[in-house]
Amino acid sequence: MPRLVIYLSGDFAFFNDSCGGLLLYLGQKNKREDENVKAVSRKVGKGLRKRLAWVLITVLLLGCGALTGCGQKSAPSAAEGKTTELKLAHFWPATHPVETQLIQPWAKEINQVTNGKVKITSYPGETLLKANDIYDGVVKGVADAGVSCFSYTRGRFPVLEVLELPGITYESSRVGSKVAWETIQSLNPKEVQDTKLLMVFTTGPGDLYTKTPVTKLEDIKGMEIRATGLSAKTLAALGASPVGMAQSEAYEALSKGVVKGNLGPDEVLQGWKQAEVTSHLTKTPFLYNTLFFVTINKTKWDALEAETQQAILQVSQKYFDQVASSLWDQQNENALKWAVEQKGMQVIELSPEESQRWIMLVEPIQKEYVNAMNAMQINGQQILDGVKALAAKYNAEM
Repeated sequence: MPRLVIYLSGDFAFFNDSCGGLLLYLGQKNKREDENVKAVSRKVGKGLRKRLAWVLITVLLLGCGALTGCGQKSAPSAAEGKTTELKLAHFWPATHPVETQLIQPWAKEINQVTNGKVKITSYPGETLLKANDIYDGVVKGVADAGVSCFSYTRGRFPVLEVLELPGITYESSRVGSKVAWETIQSLNPKEVQDTKLLMVFTTGPGDLYTKTPVTKLEDIKGMEIRATGLSAKTLAALGASPVGMAQSEAYEALSKGVVKGNLGPDEVLQGWKQAEVTSHLTKTPFLYNTLFFVTINKTKWDALEAETQQAILQVSQKYFDQVASSLWDQQNENALKWAVEQKGMQVIELSPEESQRWIMLVEPIQKEYVNAMNAMQINGQQILDGVKALAAKYNAEM
């Protein structure tokens, strides 16, 4: 450690600063004064010399402690070892695979690879923020991070609506997730630049599950069906009566008859127990795809060291590839099997002719998207064509 030795006696002060080998005299040091010291002694009065001595003592005591050189590395500051704690909000129950298979292991690995510098605490089941409020809650810092659906805030993400348009076929959630992530990274739309987006993933194709059988278009005319975002517009185009609500509210609404059906991924039949309150499932793979986000407050993100940021990005990419992108595929398969075998769910396949009737009614929604983008001075047709091309590519590969 640097050493500062100070000798005081009578009207002199002697400073030996081992930080820089600094040797200062003011006044006299017994009989060993040199010519420079004598000159100073003659020009400076005794009282002033004492006052200057104490000033120099104070300056050197403070200065030596502040130096970061001295041939030695300074001790790390308290801030360098501080843990950044992030509160993460989402709406799934604590037993859902989003929590158990994605969020918890992802958060644990981030804590490990950052050597404890980042600790993520999950708040499932809307215990921190309601599903509809999660993205804006992250923007405002109510939560430090969040996982939810883009479609829960209708109109907030106009460019990304292309990824939920009806009429685009995704053979699996993995296909939908890869198309979405690649599209977002390419476009980087302004609407998602107010947070740091770490990954996205999708449900992939969804179906219509109802209290009464739906075998043709006329069966859903006027039917109250739970939906969000573009799904609501899709159902309206088919003649149904969409009712906007979060997935967490659908079970009660179905059980009380507030709504008569739901449009979504098959996993909710088991994960949200909706096979208990519906009895028929109509296969409608051309109607549905929902996009989820994992994002972090931008101020929190910018405050992290570059090395820590890079570690989080690497872990997030790993979990996107290995877990999130295909999280819904196995869930959908298992849930439908459970609903049929354990709850007696009846599965209905539309005829090709009937399917085409439905598709023709929802195709104008794609044109609406293109027009809306063009009005924003964005090439909507180019975006739509790009998404369709990626979907075709990954459908063929998977």
